[in-house]
Amino acid sequence: MTTPSDFNRYLETRRAEIDAALEAVLPVPPACPPPIAEAMRYSLFAGGKRLRPILTLAAAEAVVQSGHTDPHSRDTGMALAMTAACAVELIHTYSLVHDDLPDMDDDDLRRGRPTAHVVYGAGVAILSGDALLTQAFVALARCLSDEPSEFERRRLRAIARIAEAAGAAGMVGGQVLDLAATGTGPGGEAARRRKGSEETDLREMHERKTGALIGAAAVTGAILAGGDEAAVEAIDRYAMHLGLAFQIVDDILDVEGSAAELGKTAGKDAAAGKPTYPSVHGLDRSKVLATEAVGSAREALASVGLGGRLNEIAEWVVSRSH
Repeated sequence: MTTPSDFNRYLETRRAEIDAALEAVLPVPPACPPPIAEAMRYSLFAGGKRLRPILTLAAAEAVVQSGHTDPHSRDTGMALAMTAACAVELIHTYSLVHDDLPDMDDDDLRRGRPTAHVVYGAGVAILSGDALLTQAFVALARCLSDEPSEFERRRLRAIARIAEAAGAAGMVGGQVLDLAATGTGPGGEAARRRKGSEETDLREMHERKTGALIGAAAVTGAILAGGDEAAVEAIDRYAMHLGLAFQIVDDILDVEGSAAELGKTAGKDAAAGKPTYPSVHGLDRSKVLATEAVGSAREALASVGLGGRLNEIAEWVVSRSH
């Protein structure tokens, strides 16, 4: 049985490994102009939990440790998972840079310091986000393996899942729903956007904007580590529930947290009139829903005998303060 201090050491170790790997995949001058290299680094190394890349590695570890994978490809699978972990974090950071722009969430603070557009201007911020997104697929395309046929199958499947999560069916679509929910969508779409209930619309927005990339992060780790279909499907269900819990807690912290704790502006959702779990369900019910989502995530893992750090990550998500 692990202790909280053991888990914290695990997180610190993984973050250090991920940061080192990110350093290796970022372009540097003279391969790119110095201003874009600086802006990319500014946002990528601004801190943050590194939840998504840690999930990728933890999912890969879980399938390897449980025996849900081919033992002959374990080492290769873990190496591939690190590349995917970097790709996921590059995409996540790009999404934050763009979300903070004046025409999106219009935020001046991210991870405890000024947002990219405040420091570099909107033009360079947009381009740095574009570059981070593109670099994710450069990293995935360049990673090599001694098992070409099996590697190509896994890699293509991982690329497709990550791309879908980042695109119109995932984060981009979620951000469009976010804009519509605050009345800033095209053609005043807030009033006529959906025919479903407020609860259904809220969940769909979060599943696309937040949950899709969290799901892709976990599933690609399982895929690249060579996980069998039962393991991949179980981790997919786990990540769906985990993503919901993460977003509910985010919404709660926007109400109860402070800017100093969160590293970003607190209370912006309420000020913008954006629907959140507390505004739709109330704070107490939202906390119950987050706990229930984590329980469902753990059940998904238990159904095929998975666990390890994934269970601890689920508890971390629901108990965090920032």
